[in-house]
Amino acid sequence: MEMISGMGEVISAFMSGDSFNVQSAMRGNPGIWPLGLIATLVGGALMAFIYRAVPLIERHLEPTVMVVAYLAIGYIIFSGVVQRFFLSGQPPWSTTIPPFLFLIMAWVGCSYNVKLRTHLAFAEFRKSAPRTVQLILLLFDALLWLGFAWIVVVTTTQETVRAAANFSIMLGTDNVMQWWFLGTVPVAFILLTARVMENAVKDLKKFRNGDEMIEAAVIGGDT
Repeated sequence: MEMISGMGEVISAFMSGDSFNVQSAMRGNPGIWPLGLIATLVGGALMAFIYRAVPLIERHLEPTVMVVAYLAIGYIIFSGVVQRFFLSGQPPWSTTIPPFLFLIMAWVGCSYNVKLRTHLAFAEFRKSAPRTVQLILLLFDALLWLGFAWIVVVTTTQETVRAAANFSIMLGTDNVMQWWFLGTVPVAFILLTARVMENAVKDLKKFRNGDEMIEAAVIGGDT
């Protein structure tokens, strides 16, 4: 009962739009974990539906975000070096914003590599196992990813709310808030959850149809 009331308190605080209220509601509240699980699964399912309905988004969302973030990092660092040695001096934010852009690139890239299954999968070992064992291992992978995503969504949402409530500003800037960047981490893990769900559905279909369960994954490849 305490968890349910705690969930309602957090939802009410989010609907108020006040980061101070949200931070107070989440502090020591046991309801944030079941609410975070629901948000992770529902968000992942919704994103998986969007991927299925709009193939263009499914194919290009994560690579586009990664490339844009990578190019932005390169441009900021390169221009900062040029300004430092040849002009009046580099802007102070040129050393603080790139790490946050890398944060976005890394976790969205994690979602993309879950899609491609280029994480540690021990494919050579698993291919020698019976099909039922292969399916169990693949579904166990999915559960591990979902558990990991659940933890990250809850904890990073807390950090995002804390940064917003404290009006944490990016060092070297006047009005760029840290929570704008921190908030991309739980979003990235919602994307990862969608990829995990997609893979689980594909694995079950392959098992039923008698198709090969585990295929060789290529880093940088696509499916």
